[in-house]
Amino acid sequence: MLDTSARLLRLLAILQTRAEWTGPELAERLGVTVRTLRRDMARLRDLGYPVRATPGVAGGYRLGAGSTLPPLLLDDDEAVAVVLSLRTAASQSVTGIAETSLRALTKLERILPARLRQRTAALRLTTVPLAGGAPTVDPDLLTVIAEACQNLHRLTFDYRSRDGTASIRRVEPHRLVQTGQRWYLVARDTDRDAWRTFRADRIGELRSTGTRFTPHDPPDPATFVADSVGAAPYRYRARVLVHAPAAEVAERVPPTAGLVEAVDQQSCLLRTGADSLGFLALHLALLGPEFTVLEPAELADELGRLAGRLDRARGRSGSDRPE
Repeated sequence: MLDTSARLLRLLAILQTRAEWTGPELAERLGVTVRTLRRDMARLRDLGYPVRATPGVAGGYRLGAGSTLPPLLLDDDEAVAVVLSLRTAASQSVTGIAETSLRALTKLERILPARLRQRTAALRLTTVPLAGGAPTVDPDLLTVIAEACQNLHRLTFDYRSRDGTASIRRVEPHRLVQTGQRWYLVARDTDRDAWRTFRADRIGELRSTGTRFTPHDPPDPATFVADSVGAAPYRYRARVLVHAPAAEVAERVPPTAGLVEAVDQQSCLLRTGADSLGFLALHLALLGPEFTVLEPAELADELGRLAGRLDRARGRSGSDRPE
């Protein structure tokens, strides 16, 4: 049997892996009696850890939130996952997050076992971040938005649209969606009585009204952003039947370029857009798999013109070669 100190640490680790445990389950895991388990729970409470107990047949134990932070016990894979997450956070899509992440990473690496320090050091020494040119987002702004989404509080903010037009928006926030280095707010615009996406880096002065609201049939946030960003803002919106599995096409089309929906195992529907029919036709031609344009009709005509130009270029390239 483990000594008391080691058993308490193991008990804390087990409590963190699931929302609730029954007494017999915990006692079996620790190899002790239920009576000993109750004494251990009392010791944890004396140390400041808020262990909640629910009596009855369906009752059990859970570790609640309190003023004392319990020791975070991670297995090898969990520790490496945390390191990778902190490294990824250095992408700087959020203002100041890179410095904060590196501070946390330094603290974590100091206490990692030697075998894990070697693995994480290999990641650090062989990984080179590619700096992006996307504007960053204030973390305080994201926090206010997230709290408003959770508490169902209306928001008012200054917004700059894609063409630079400034406006004041009054919204009922639903969810934040991150794609690449962009953050989007999905919210119901109360003045327009319609669901909208707002780029977080274009949101100016943000004010929480404190007024609660009842959600009105919110959309799936990820799908809504993919559709809005991939096609809606553009002059030409296309629906294309691609004769290839959705998973294969999704690897070639990022969420910001289009929305891919499976039709069956061998085909999928691609919704995408562009401000130029020529660009849209070239994008589809370079996609790889065979496809059929469903709409708009003028895109099919543009594909014909593109095919003609390419065919003429091929003919000239073959006949004008030097001897």
